[in-house]
Amino acid sequence: MSEILAQHGTLLLILACVFGFFMAYGVGANDVANAMGTSVGARAITIKQAIIIAMVFEFAGAYLAGGEVTSTIRSGIIDADTAGFDTNPEMFVYGMLSSLLAAGVWLLIASWKGWPVSTTHSIIGAIIGFAVAGVSVDAVMWGQVLSIVASWVISPVFSGTIAFGLFLSVQHLVLDTDDPFGNAKRYIPSYIFLVGFVIAMVTLIKGLRHVGLEVSYEKAALYAMGVGMLTMAIGFLAIRNIRPEEAGNAEDRKAGLERLFGVLMIFTACSMAFAHGSNDVANAIGPLAAVNGVVQNGGAFAAQSELPVWILLLGGGGIVVGLATLGYRVIATIGRNITELTPSRGFAAELAAATTVVIASGTGIPISTTHTLVGAVLGVGLARGVGALNLKVVGNIFLSWIVTLPVGAVLSIVFFFLFRATLG
Repeated sequence: MSEILAQHGTLLLILACVFGFFMAYGVGANDVANAMGTSVGARAITIKQAIIIAMVFEFAGAYLAGGEVTSTIRSGIIDADTAGFDTNPEMFVYGMLSSLLAAGVWLLIASWKGWPVSTTHSIIGAIIGFAVAGVSVDAVMWGQVLSIVASWVISPVFSGTIAFGLFLSVQHLVLDTDDPFGNAKRYIPSYIFLVGFVIAMVTLIKGLRHVGLEVSYEKAALYAMGVGMLTMAIGFLAIRNIRPEEAGNAEDRKAGLERLFGVLMIFTACSMAFAHGSNDVANAIGPLAAVNGVVQNGGAFAAQSELPVWILLLGGGGIVVGLATLGYRVIATIGRNITELTPSRGFAAELAAATTVVIASGTGIPISTTHTLVGAVLGVGLARGVGALNLKVVGNIFLSWIVTLPVGAVLSIVFFFLFRATLG
């Protein structure tokens, strides 16, 4: 065992817990606020309801579809053999601590400014920074970094295209018809089927390996159709008693119609939280699980670490606190500032984003949940014309995406040398 880990192992683990909670706070304030922003912005749910949905479905997504084992080398960014962590495990621990703290600081700044940035890219940028400064340039798998940069384009374009098509279908089938309310009642159960199908696919294609269930993509699709039928039945019951506004002006009748889509958005909010939990919660707790594994194993380095339940709970707690205290700023950007959202528009954006996550999980396309959702909101806005978008806000968002990797890297380098100078 390394002398430094023998002396300071407990302290390093405590620091990892604090920084992990801090990073999870940033995930809640930024990423989960993205996931909930469309629903809150469209006034389909309140911020309190968003927190409750996040608590249940983020936890479920992380545990069932993404939380059983987490890679200590985030997304294969570092080549462990080149890095030589077997002989210097404390360098790896310093790097993970620096990465957590750097990503947490950047997420706090971005959340305060109301910028929806990628937590995945924040932590990856931080890990690249410590690897380049503390190990060597050769230790970084640059091919993986290029695929991340490519995802800046892939994610928003893909989800934006789906959202564009979904909202056009809503306009064609419901909003621009002679009987929009009747058609909404007719077609909304079909959209709810899609939501149930997407949630089930996210769960099943992730494999549920830790509960002994491994299914092929084809079987997953079959099972997901069954879940979709069940959610469609629940949705049908939920909207059955909603009546149209016979009296009043056109705005009142439109509000009654949007109430139907408001029910649908509750389903899509759950699917978005679940999809996010299955993909991005590990950004906060993955490095913490890595440090825990190295410290508990006396410095022995493993490519993967078990994810104890207490780490999942700590990460989940940080996420909920972040969403509850600072999430409102990013929610305002996503839900109100990019384009005006109503339940019928917000549903298209959320379902498109969750669907993109599912397709990406099945095909291995590198994506960011944040970029996916912003792209979907842009797609819905474009379906109404470029004039429906706040281009200044969109420009600020794109700029914040570009600077996320380098800012995370620079902060991580600073923190890495501080830890190394302080602890040896």
